Amino acid sequence: MTTKHSQTQSTLAKSLTSTSTNTPYFKAAESTEMPSYVTKCPSNGLCSRLPPDCMTCNTNFSCIYGKPATFDCKVKPHVHCVDQNNNEQENFTINMTCQFCWQLATTDYVCTNSTNCMTVSCPRQRYNATCTVRDHIHCLGNRVFPKMLYCNWTGGYKWSTALALSITLGGFGADRFYLGQWREGLGKLFSFGGLGIWTLIDVLLIGVGYVGPADGSLYI
Repeated sequence: MTTKHSQTQSTLAKSLTSTSTNTPYFKAAESTEMPSYVTKCPSNGLCSRLPPDCMTCNTNFSCIYGKPATFDCKVKPHVHCVDQNNNEQENFTINMTCQFCWQLATTDYVCTNSTNCMTVSCPRQRYNATCTVRDHIHCLGNRVFPKMLYCNWTGGYKWSTALALSITLGGFGADRFYLGQWREGLGKLFSFGGLGIWTLIDVLLIGVGYVGPADGSLYI
């Protein structure tokens, strides 16, 4: 009985050993995906010239609005940069003006354009735009922000062409037809330019820019 019992235990031990040896070992796959911001970060460039998306900076609560200030920054993971001596570094400082992104000059950000508002109206219409700060500009707060802007888009109509048509063929409504105002054009055509009075008025109105394209766009 003792011999059989020991043999049974030995067989069971071998079975367990064999099972544990043949069981495949699954290793957690390491993520090899690079963050999206890495494409904006030049490799081995100066840290102080990296785009804002490539770094994380501490807020300088002592900065005075509109004045130059120094901020302590650190590069994000997978970003490599160097100092003036071509030595790789992670921590560095940048100098920038103490102001929020929405307070920047209009040349420092790009906004969406709207073609659904009237540029020629009184009062002048505004629209809700989404603005994004340019990559090389540093500022405080969100780099994407909403802003109310004046309607400022063009449909390709030339002021010089409209004025020339108004002077030469205004009696036939050519200026109004060119601007897309076909109802007024037909009125001028069949009334011979309002017996000349309408033609003179349109020359003045187009000359000062009061009459514009029918789609509400600006002249080019």
